[in-house]
Amino acid sequence: MVSSPFAISSVLLLSIPLLFLLAPRILPPRQIPIPLSDEVDDLALFRRAAALDSAHSASNLPSSFTHLGATNPKLKIAFLFLTNSDLHFAPLWEQFFRGNEDLYNIYVHADPTVQVAHPAGVFEDRFIAAKKTQRASPTLISAARRLLATALLDDPYNAFFAILSQHCVPLHSFRFVHHALFAPPRVKSALSVESTRLPVRLRYSSFIEILSNSSSLWKRYTARGRYAMLPEVPFSKFRVGSQFFVLTRRHALVVVKDRQLWKKFKLPCLRSDSCYPEEHYFPTLLSMTDPNGCTHYTLTRVNWTGSTHGHPHTYRSAEISAELIYRLRQSNSNYSYLFARKFTPDCLQPLMNIAGTVIFRD
Repeated sequence: MVSSPFAISSVLLLSIPLLFLLAPRILPPRQIPIPLSDEVDDLALFRRAAALDSAHSASNLPSSFTHLGATNPKLKIAFLFLTNSDLHFAPLWEQFFRGNEDLYNIYVHADPTVQVAHPAGVFEDRFIAAKKTQRASPTLISAARRLLATALLDDPYNAFFAILSQHCVPLHSFRFVHHALFAPPRVKSALSVESTRLPVRLRYSSFIEILSNSSSLWKRYTARGRYAMLPEVPFSKFRVGSQFFVLTRRHALVVVKDRQLWKKFKLPCLRSDSCYPEEHYFPTLLSMTDPNGCTHYTLTRVNWTGSTHGHPHTYRSAEISAELIYRLRQSNSNYSYLFARKFTPDCLQPLMNIAGTVIFRD
């Protein structure tokens, strides 16, 4: 038994390195603050996107295109990849996009503090100016808004905006996805179509999960403090949902124009175990601004069975089969799931093996 003051001091000194070694495993990671310079850059980008879109609406004419966008007036899907590692499924996505060059644009936000390979093919020159990101922090909101604003600026015929990650894979062919999104919306009255001649202004719905009955809703709401979200976001208006969604152009504009809710959701959390700003901000904002314009469900399938530390089930190569793809497509809505996550990099080859006969054969 240690009793002398010298022995106790020695034990304490020797325990300091052990404390530093174990601290990252015991304590939750501290949220990185968003630098003022990043906020200023983003605000300028968002203002340009909002102003240019207003100009498009006023003139009813497409603007000049940047090098990222195509130069024809067909309605397109903007695929927005948010990543902090290599795009391991680039070959599968390459096959998905092949032959549909006039119907999509790709934008990639890769954390600049991580070395991420830039694939050739459809991903070449598709990487946008990016900032550092961290899981379960407002930096992921900023990154998604950055992608949306860039896509809005780049091509006025980007009509849908799909947020994906490097762990996402397609469950159907591109043509199936395009038809599912652009099928004529059910128009209940003449007021259901916005009064503009631009085709991208059709009153389509955004596919975003919006939940108000989550058992952890109160803990998530008070993660920054009991009254931190007031008065802008009362608890009755707070929502949660998947960070992977497909937005219409009008809702993408709502996101980049927002200032009021952002100042609340960028606040640091006091409890990191209940703080997932990227799962709160988008559902709350769109629920408060246009709840009837959203489906309240996502088109990206995630398996939360056996989840650990906020991470969903991760599929590995041995699990890949035609039966898995068919199962992942099934949903409780009128739509099939179009994408799925989360897959390990070694799933690429098994997925490629069934791409032509299963995934892209609708």
